[in-house]
Amino acid sequence: MNDGKTLRAWWNDPVDYSWLLRTLAARSALGPLKLLIGIAGAVIAVMGVVIAGTPVGPPGHPGIASTVGVLSGTLWALRWWLLPWPSKTESLVLIGCADVLFTVEFLQVQDRLFGAMGAVLLLGAGSYVGVFHSARVLAVHSIWAVLSVIVFSVRIVTGGGEVELAVAVGLLLVSVVGVLPALQLLYWLLRTESLSDPLTELLNRRGLEIRLPQLVERYPAICVMTFDLDRFKSVNDTWGHRVGDTVLVRTARRLHDAAGETSVVARTGGEEFVVAAPITTVSARTEAERLRRAVAEPPETAVEVTASVGVAVFDATICPQCPRPTPERLLQSADAAMYRAKQSGGNLVVVDELTPPRDHQHHPIPG
Repeated sequence: MNDGKTLRAWWNDPVDYSWLLRTLAARSALGPLKLLIGIAGAVIAVMGVVIAGTPVGPPGHPGIASTVGVLSGTLWALRWWLLPWPSKTESLVLIGCADVLFTVEFLQVQDRLFGAMGAVLLLGAGSYVGVFHSARVLAVHSIWAVLSVIVFSVRIVTGGGEVELAVAVGLLLVSVVGVLPALQLLYWLLRTESLSDPLTELLNRRGLEIRLPQLVERYPAICVMTFDLDRFKSVNDTWGHRVGDTVLVRTARRLHDAAGETSVVARTGGEEFVVAAPITTVSARTEAERLRRAVAEPPETAVEVTASVGVAVFDATICPQCPRPTPERLLQSADAAMYRAKQSGGNLVVVDELTPPRDHQHHPIPG
């Protein structure tokens, strides 16, 4: 993957917020994270109490700005400690409010240098965004942070401070903010690697578990095809595992190239692949046959392989009232159909239409 393609993929990755929360919950990490994020709000509230009425803090005893800061920090802590982890929308709202509040509050601080250093709190908010939200959301946050730093720096100069000091503070804070996209890109690369098969560079089973639900939710018709290479063990026994790996890479490339941009292609086992795509019932068998032939096309070397293909298809355009199958149900049905194809001799497509109830209209797949 070249640099430009990597950056585009990072920029366009929407980040699966729900999957990330499920993963953290499965490892009992959400509770400690909620505690730490809440502590951050409590610390801000305590800081507001400490500086209230001092020459450093906002004007007044304690003053409206100090009261708002202390109250906001307290409510932030209570929200994270007492309520469930926020939804994606609420998470974005919370971070947006925090960004605005940090900037507005520290613009009220009488010591303008101390107020400028308050922009460091935006780094904490950005760190959260970098983990739980997309590069585009982080870009919006970073732009706000940079604009805030510029305002803080100008405020130092207009308050009688030296221009050199204001520039130095601004450059220091901007450099810190600029680290966030780099850290998010590194995190994205590591996460992407953990969801990819190192041999074929397709998604692995975990990656499929993330992408398939997105596909099921997005399109009315969904088709899942499981490919298992026929008698692949004999390839390894006859030619060796290095040639076997070459065959797997070749198969992965052919499926990826033939499947289309809207498809999800994964290697889920040794010689097993899955293709999921928004394909209607009437087109499912034709598409599966086309991909089966792509796998079996004569190779550049002497090693030829075929595949047994199991297909599970659900089409809400035929039966809008029917409940949508879960991704797990689709995969199980495709696997079962694939095993029937293999038992029938292989190099064959078997289709399992997830048939609606008897009182709904039923359209069989043409053979």
